Amino acid sequence: MSLVRLKTITGLVAIVSSLLASLPLHAQSLSDLQQLRQQAQQGQNGQNNQAQNSGNAAASQSGAGAAPVRPFEMNSSRTIQSMNAGQPSTGQYYNSSRGGQTLPGEPTVETVYPQQVPMENPPYAANLFIGGFESERADGLNDNYLVAQGDKISIWMWGAVNFADVVTVDNQGNIFIPNIGPVQVANTPASAVNSKVTSKIKQIYTNDVNVYVNLLTSTPVSVFITGPVLRPGQYAGQASDSILYFLKRAGGIDFQRGSFRKIDIQRNGEIIATADLYEFLREGKLPEISFKDGDVLVVRPIGSTVVVQTGARNSFTFEFKQDELQGETLTRYATPRDFINHVSVAGVRNGQQFSRYVKLQNFDNFMLQAGDTVEFVDDHEQLVYRINIQGSHTGPSQVMVDKGTRLKDVLNYIKVNPKLSDTDNIYLLRESVAQQQKEIIDRSLQQLERSVYTAPISSSGEGAIRVQEAQLVSDFITRAREVEPLGKVVVSENDQVANVLLEPNDTIVVPAITDLVQVGGEVMLPQAVVFNPEATAADYIAWAGGFTQRADDERILVIRKNGIVEFDQIEGSRIAGKEGNVNLKPGDQVIVLPATDAKSLQAVKDITQIIYQIAVAANVALD
Repeated sequence: MSLVRLKTITGLVAIVSSLLASLPLHAQSLSDLQQLRQQAQQGQNGQNNQAQNSGNAAASQSGAGAAPVRPFEMNSSRTIQSMNAGQPSTGQYYNSSRGGQTLPGEPTVETVYPQQVPMENPPYAANLFIGGFESERADGLNDNYLVAQGDKISIWMWGAVNFADVVTVDNQGNIFIPNIGPVQVANTPASAVNSKVTSKIKQIYTNDVNVYVNLLTSTPVSVFITGPVLRPGQYAGQASDSILYFLKRAGGIDFQRGSFRKIDIQRNGEIIATADLYEFLREGKLPEISFKDGDVLVVRPIGSTVVVQTGARNSFTFEFKQDELQGETLTRYATPRDFINHVSVAGVRNGQQFSRYVKLQNFDNFMLQAGDTVEFVDDHEQLVYRINIQGSHTGPSQVMVDKGTRLKDVLNYIKVNPKLSDTDNIYLLRESVAQQQKEIIDRSLQQLERSVYTAPISSSGEGAIRVQEAQLVSDFITRAREVEPLGKVVVSENDQVANVLLEPNDTIVVPAITDLVQVGGEVMLPQAVVFNPEATAADYIAWAGGFTQRADDERILVIRKNGIVEFDQIEGSRIAGKEGNVNLKPGDQVIVLPATDAKSLQAVKDITQIIYQIAVAANVALD
C-alpha cells in the first residue's frame, strides 16, 4: 500500500472519530441516522480534497521515511452528551408541584361545577379553610404517632457490645437487630419505641449494655377524599396530620353541597370515626386518629340549613341535625347581639308561606324547619335618646333626654357666656332633615339626567352640541351627588326661639358672636370681611375682589346666622327693584352662585334649581 493511500485512510479514521466525539452517542430515530450519514459524507469529501492537495508533498518526502500515524495516538478525548442533546424536545417531566397551574384541556373548578350565585351568608365554620395553614406542617413525629411500615429507627448500643445502625420497619411491622432477631414495633406509639426495643435487647444482653433507640422519620400515607369537596381524589400526608389538613388539600368543603357536621373516616370499608367541624370550632374537638394508607375521608351531603341574616354576631348559614332544629340551638350558635328582644322567622310550612314574630325569651322552644330565614331584631321602644350640643357654650357636649322633650327644656340646661354666645340665632342640625334634603337633590339630579339624555335632536350639528352638553351635565351631576346636606332646621327668628320637639341625635348649635361677614362663591378673593352697618352686598363683593367671569350677578344668596336664606340683587340687573334690599348682619354669609349659559345648555332651569337647593342645604356654591 502506498504512503498516500495510507495517509488517506488514516485521515478518514480521524474524521469518523471526530464526528463520533462531536455528535450524540446513540441515534434516536431514522432521521438521526440520516443526519449522521450526511455529516459523515460532507466531512469525508472535505478531507479527500485536503488529502489530494497534500499528496504530492507527501510523495516527495517518502524517501525520508515519514513516521507512521496510529489511530490510538490521535487526540480522541470527548464528552458523552445527553442522548437528546441538540435535538428538539417534545416535552418535559416535572417532579415538583405545578402550583395550581392547569394543563391544556385539563378540567378546572370553573368548568366542572355549575355556576352558582355567591352566598350572602356563608356557612358557619367556612373560615376554617381560609389561609394556607396546610403548609405550616411539622415533621409528623409526636408522642402519639404510631409506628408504621417504612419508618426508620436508629439504634445505638455501647458497653460490652457496640452497635449503631438505622433500621427500617419491614412490611410485617418488624425491625431486625443482629443477635437479637425481629422486634415487633408496628402500631407502637413513638413515645414507647425506646422502652419496647430496649426491653427486647435486655433479654439477650442482660449486663453492661446501654441502649438508645430513636424514631427518625415517619412514612407518608395516602388518603382518599371524596364527597362534596372541590377537588376529590388521593392526597399524601403524614399519619399524624389532621382531618382539616386533608380537607384543605382537597380545596375545602363545597359550601352549597357538603356537610360540615358529618365527615366520616373509613378504614377497610368501616367507619372508624366521624368529625363535626362545629364541635371543633366551638369546643376544639376532633377525632384522635392516626391515618393509614388507604383511609378514606367521606364528606356527607349537607343537612337541613337555616339562614341568620341580621342581628347576630354570627350571621351565617347554619347546618343542623334533625333533632337540633329549634330556636335554642340556633341562638347558641348565632349569638344574638346585645339588646335583641325579638326574632323574625320566615319560611314555608305545608306548602304555604310562613312567618312569625316572637319574643326572644319564647324563641328557645320554637321549632324550625329547613330553609327558614331568621332575623334577630332590637325592637325596644326608644324612651331615652341623646342630644348633641355644639357651638359657643361652656357645658357638656351631650345630654340624655326623655322621649317627648322639647328644645326649650334643653336650652334651660345649656351654660353659655352672654358676651360670647348668640342665643338669638340658635338652630338645629337634624339627621332626618339631611336625609330628606339629600333625597330631594337626588330626585332633581335624576330628572336633570333624564332630560339631558332623552332630549330630541333635529340635526347632526345639534347632536354634536348635545353630546358636549351631556358630558358637562354628567360631570356636574357627579359632583352634586357628593354633596352632603347639613339638615339645618331654622328655629329662631326676630329674637324668638320655636319650642320644637326634639328627635334622637339632634344637634343644637349655639352660634358665637362675631363681627365678620363671610363672602364666598364666584368672587375673586373669598374671605371674611369686618361688618360695616352701612355696606350692602355689592360692597362686600367689591371688597372680595368682585365677581368672577362665571358669576351670576343678578341674585346674591344671603344665609343668615340662624339658617334663614334670603336673596339680594345688584343695581343694573334685569330683576326689578333696587340694590341692597337685604339688611346684612354680623355672621351672615354672602354667596355668589355660578351662572349657567342659556345659549349652550338646554337644561338651564333644572341646573339652576339644583344649584340653589345645594346652596341652601349644604351652604355650598357648586359650579
